Amino acid sequence: MLDNLILLENIDAVASIIESGNRFVVLSHKNPDGDAVGSSIALMLYLRSRGKEAVVVLPNRFPEFLSWLPSADEVLYYDTDAECAKAAFEDADAFFCLDFNLLSRIGDAGEVVAALGAPKVLIDHHPQPSQEFSVSISHPEACSTSELVFRVIGRLSGVDAVSYEMAQAIYTGMMTDTGAFAYASTRKDIYIIIAHLLEKGIDKDLIYRKVFYNHSLSRMRLMGYVLYDKLKYFSKYNAALITLSHQELMRFYAQKGDTEGLVNQALQMKGVRFSCFFREEVPGKINVSLRSVDDFPCNAVAAEFFNGGGHKNASGGELHCTMDAAVELFKVALQKYKRELTE
Repeated sequence: MLDNLILLENIDAVASIIESGNRFVVLSHKNPDGDAVGSSIALMLYLRSRGKEAVVVLPNRFPEFLSWLPSADEVLYYDTDAECAKAAFEDADAFFCLDFNLLSRIGDAGEVVAALGAPKVLIDHHPQPSQEFSVSISHPEACSTSELVFRVIGRLSGVDAVSYEMAQAIYTGMMTDTGAFAYASTRKDIYIIIAHLLEKGIDKDLIYRKVFYNHSLSRMRLMGYVLYDKLKYFSKYNAALITLSHQELMRFYAQKGDTEGLVNQALQMKGVRFSCFFREEVPGKINVSLRSVDDFPCNAVAAEFFNGGGHKNASGGELHCTMDAAVELFKVALQKYKRELTE
């Protein structure tokens, strides 16, 4: 039996918005991951099952290893389908904003959506949501936004309303946002939800292989290069750093998603509590991924040093500087947090 994590008043508000509307847009964040894509597709399919028109709009493309998800080929991308996306925005009776806590997280589309008067429903598990949403279902204690989407559907229509396709998408989101349930996954409710999803007929082992055993040759060679040449261990701070320049990414023909999960590799080393990954996908722009274990707050480091934020053990940010400058900033962060890293 699941607890009623989501307030009844929020469930009632969402029910009213769905009942009174016919056209909905589901949105998620830039550089969408498995949880962003899985939760968005699941909610889109649910809305369609209610006889509504619904479309997912993402700021840019998701990694190729998620392309097998049901209805993934129907997703619109704002960076390449801006006119179609804007038309959907104009027609929308409401927006469902999934897996982000600020409209700025969806890039240029955020300003367009913010200017429209249609209700905006937040379903998210990141801390400190903004006040720009009409309804806010925000629960940082949830393992993923996909968990929350399952809960919302269950409260609105019962677990029977979750189809096989929705279950595939929800499980993918839950699995990817917990590192295949290796972290942020100790609450018993997570496994009650998984049991419900298994009853829908999903093959969790096949989903795992489709996501984690579906890499290109270039990705495998890139991983070998990273582990041999680019992984730096800062034993004094129980920390590790991986850097990949734009030239290095080009050298290995890296495609979107090829660097996914590399930041987690360093956490497999004995003693490492904090892992940082700098990747220069565009010259002069450094994307930052941070991971930690135990109680070390990498989201605090992200906010203070890398213009970002996120969860305690999984965060990100962005820098506009050279790679050398980013590395020096990382070293400053280690000095600042030395006590927390070595206690």
